[in-house]
Amino acid sequence: MANYNIRSLQIKILDILTTVDETCRQHGLRYYLWAGTMIGAIRHKGFIPWDDDIDIAMPRPDYDRLIAHCHEWLPQPYEMVCAETDDNYPLPFAKIQDASTTLIERMHLKYVGGVYIDVFPIDGAPDGWWQQKWHFGRYEYYKRVLYLLYRDPYKHGHGPSSWVPLLCRKLYTLKEVQDKLHSILVRYSYDEQTLVADYDDGSHGIMQKTVLGTPTPYTFEDRTVLGVEHYDTYLTNKYGDYMVIPPHDEQRQHNFHYLDLNKSYHHK
Repeated sequence: MANYNIRSLQIKILDILTTVDETCRQHGLRYYLWAGTMIGAIRHKGFIPWDDDIDIAMPRPDYDRLIAHCHEWLPQPYEMVCAETDDNYPLPFAKIQDASTTLIERMHLKYVGGVYIDVFPIDGAPDGWWQQKWHFGRYEYYKRVLYLLYRDPYKHGHGPSSWVPLLCRKLYTLKEVQDKLHSILVRYSYDEQTLVADYDDGSHGIMQKTVLGTPTPYTFEDRTVLGVEHYDTYLTNKYGDYMVIPPHDEQRQHNFHYLDLNKSYHHK
């Protein structure tokens, strides 16, 4: 279990979600509660008790528009971080973080930021089975390369386990891989395709765009925020019987390497 106060962290990230909700409503952007956060809204009317993050997803046009205007639309201390705004960013999706806090997620991934919510783009997906396998296989390959580029190559010692990360550093730059991932993500237009996906879920996350529907109000803690309209279809496809609480040993937490809710990472 985590060695920090989960509830204090939940309150911080709930405040981020509230600000994002207000920003999206003000500027006509679509977003959806996503993954375990959507389960939390349905099963617990808030956080899954042991959960220490929040996930949302945005259709690509809205996601790109928020990135383009994040500096003017998000109030301090909140900021959107992604490959488009930070050349050293190590992930293929964005985060909106509280810059008055400090967080290091993993010791071997030394990206320093604030506590955050994850923001996943929802992109179009190809129709054919073979096209899907090829397209998502390429995405998974470059996502793995991105991880190896940023990871400490000596995480498991100086033996053969370090060779692949070191080879990746000779073959690729961070920007090249981020550009390649972006080109794969936007290959199929969100607006033109009937199938869409959060690519972080891989090809099994492909769904009919109609499942998302209109962003729909749900109670989350003491707030009202927006989620997937046809949530039962979405959650059943992703998790099966999502109303069943998993056994204790399957209740996952991040166990962040370093967390300070009262100190800005800008003054590390």
